Amino acid sequence: MLSKDPLHGKTLETIVTELVNHFGWETLGKLIRINCFDNNPGIKSSLTFLRKTPWARKKVEDLYIQLIDKKL
Repeated sequence: MLSKDPLHGKTLETIVTELVNHFGWETLGKLIRINCFDNNPGIKSSLTFLRKTPWARKKVEDLYIQLIDKKL
């Protein structure tokens, strides 16, 4: 049976990478106001922060769901 969870099987790294590829760091930093997207952004540093910060990870996951649902 297929999962209805749009995040099923997606790693956080994949999610962040796809968001950066779609929006770019500057726009991503405006959409989600967290320092790791604004100051010297990078995938590795962003993943470190997001893994420790549940509220920020939720914002990233929610934005990704909007993207894949073609709402952006």
